[in-house]
Amino acid sequence: MTTLEYSYLLQQYEQKLKLYALKLTTNLDDAQDLVQETMLKALRYRSKFSEGTNFGAWMHTIMKNTFINQYRRKQKRLVMTDATENQMYLNNSRYVSDYPSDHLTLHKEIKQTVEQLDHKYKEPFQLHFAGYKYQEIAEQLHLPVGTVKSRIFTARSLLSAQLSAYVL
Repeated sequence: MTTLEYSYLLQQYEQKLKLYALKLTTNLDDAQDLVQETMLKALRYRSKFSEGTNFGAWMHTIMKNTFINQYRRKQKRLVMTDATENQMYLNNSRYVSDYPSDHLTLHKEIKQTVEQLDHKYKEPFQLHFAGYKYQEIAEQLHLPVGTVKSRIFTARSLLSAQLSAYVL
């Protein structure tokens, strides 16, 4: 396949890629950036494309992998280390402060809010937060797995509503 043919094929798929990118990102600017990045990678790795295979699937795979890699990079930037004895890793939302006292205040407020939860929601939530799987929690609390999942979901919803100032 010549460079001209390849470029023409790439242009034909641009509109489909824009729609797929918009579906992945749900943001027009991010979608346009993703399309550009995908087109750039398709040009850079043109030699990797096997003629006679599905070009559209190849392009969608490049886009999906690019999106996943960007998402993971973004998530790693949002993880910070708590300087306490136990060295916990926290996923940071929009609440960021340079003052350690703000983090302590936030931690206390979250802890108090969790403690105020009804026991039937608090216990499964804390076990799940500690890293236990749904099945393990269900066995420990002698509850069906569906009930455990429901209670954890409810606890998250209640916490999210009460701590809305800190949630994205």
